[in-house]
Amino acid sequence: MLPLSCDLDLPASVTSLHSHSQILSCGLIICTLQNLAGSFRCMKLALVHDLAECIVGDIAPADNVSKAEKHRREKEAMVHITGLLDDGLRKEIYSLWEEYENQSSPEAKLVKELDQLEMIIQAHEYEELEGKPGRLQEFFTSTEGRFHHPEVLGLVKSLNEERARHIAAGGDDTAEKTPDTSSHTTATP
Repeated sequence: MLPLSCDLDLPASVTSLHSHSQILSCGLIICTLQNLAGSFRCMKLALVHDLAECIVGDIAPADNVSKAEKHRREKEAMVHITGLLDDGLRKEIYSLWEEYENQSSPEAKLVKELDQLEMIIQAHEYEELEGKPGRLQEFFTSTEGRFHHPEVLGLVKSLNEERARHIAAGGDDTAEKTPDTSSHTTATP
């Protein structure tokens, strides 16, 4: 999800958690329809991965909060949230959140990739709504080399190709912003 501090002149509903959840869910549905292993676990991870944000908010790089501090705040929020639940559910939800945070399973890694894919889809949508192709390049740059799953790579490649066409159609003044569509489509070791 794009941080709300990215200086966009859009209605608040466009940047909603609802939109984030819908796009992430669509990615998971694609994985489920293709019978990818662990798809039910992925759905559970997707549901809890941003749960702490309901207390701490969406901490963005522009907020100048260290990764360690961000994790501390989110962990504290998750302890509080899960503390309201019965023991079995508390352990399961907190364990899922830790699995995602630590990227300790293939499913957690896939959900992270889908989360990052959702961010750049949203950035592209904002560029289109504003009529300023290429303006949010920093979001695309921040995901370079982070996509590895073949299905996600295919979606990212399609998005980058569409975005490159829109940037090229936007005029010569945006030529320097044209993304390198290959940077997202090669798996790094």
